[in-house]
Amino acid sequence: MQRSPLPDLAAFLAVARERSFTRAAARLGVSQSALSHTIRALEERLGVRLLTRTTRSVAPTEAGERLIQSVGPKLDEIEAELAALTALRDTPAGHIRLTASEHAFRTVLWPALQPMLRAYPDISVEVVVESTFRDIVNDRFDAGVRLGESLEQDMIAVPISPAMRLLVVGAPSYFARHPKPLVPHDLTGHRCINMRLQTSGGLYVWEFEKDGHPLRVRVDGQLTFNSSSVILDACLAGFGLGYLMADTTAAHRDAGRLESVLADWSPPFDGYYLY
Repeated sequence: MQRSPLPDLAAFLAVARERSFTRAAARLGVSQSALSHTIRALEERLGVRLLTRTTRSVAPTEAGERLIQSVGPKLDEIEAELAALTALRDTPAGHIRLTASEHAFRTVLWPALQPMLRAYPDISVEVVVESTFRDIVNDRFDAGVRLGESLEQDMIAVPISPAMRLLVVGAPSYFARHPKPLVPHDLTGHRCINMRLQTSGGLYVWEFEKDGHPLRVRVDGQLTFNSSSVILDACLAGFGLGYLMADTTAAHRDAGRLESVLADWSPPFDGYYLY
């Protein structure tokens, strides 16, 4: 196989730019005699003299000057691109595409992304916020964030949050007009704010458990939404009861804007996983 001329051209450019075999050899980390041999071999291959040598100086010939102008910028571009590729080994860069539910994005993913984005400005991130469970392979996502109970058993997944808990909450103004439910079945007599599931299109059936006995209750009310943040707004306005993640209502409960009921029927469950 014929030897690539690129190393020889790089050696010629070093000598031509330094106007000295001594300085060029030091820059390239080779001996002066080896560098001189490389240049002679290149001139013999091309059949033209590229450098004029005297005891005091080195200067490019007309052919050498032409080679500097035509090949020099291209070799500089190659060296710059190779240096950029090498830098990728130490500095993460590229594009990441993620899918996450609204609650997962706000409480887990976004807090984790912010310091990473500041530390690695060459990483760009696209997040599709939705409740629909995605096939990340077919839909060309790098990863997704969902509750552990919703993942397939063979999915590669890593837990990234503590356990979660749902709570039935309502505003004091609502409870001023309606008695507080004592058991989940009491909810059938209340105005409950339903959640429309994007995955199936149906309404979420409120799930409870006590002493190892699960219970599901279909609730009814004036309002139905497909966003937990909108359900929270409706609860705060006193339009009914919502079944929401405990962490999203904590500040409102602490401030007295919301009250929780049936807490003993709402045990913790597995939190979010990166899958």
